[in-house]
Amino acid sequence: MRFLDYMSTGPGRVIRAVMGLAMMTAGAVLGGGWLALAAAGLLPLGTGVFNICPISPLFGRHWRGNTCRLR
Repeated sequence: MRFLDYMSTGPGRVIRAVMGLAMMTAGAVLGGGWLALAAAGLLPLGTGVFNICPISPLFGRHWRGNTCRLR
């Protein structure tokens, strides 16, 4: 899939990390029940920083971004 190919590139990783930080910031600023949004922001932040994609195996690809790009 082209989307998975793009998300494993450098710009895709940056987008995931920035979105995770935005979710965490919004959840922390809004407080209350929105803290769940901050916790959920850890997933895109972590996948961007560590170059992994937890949904890639569902499409027959490796979960590591480097391995996914080598195909």
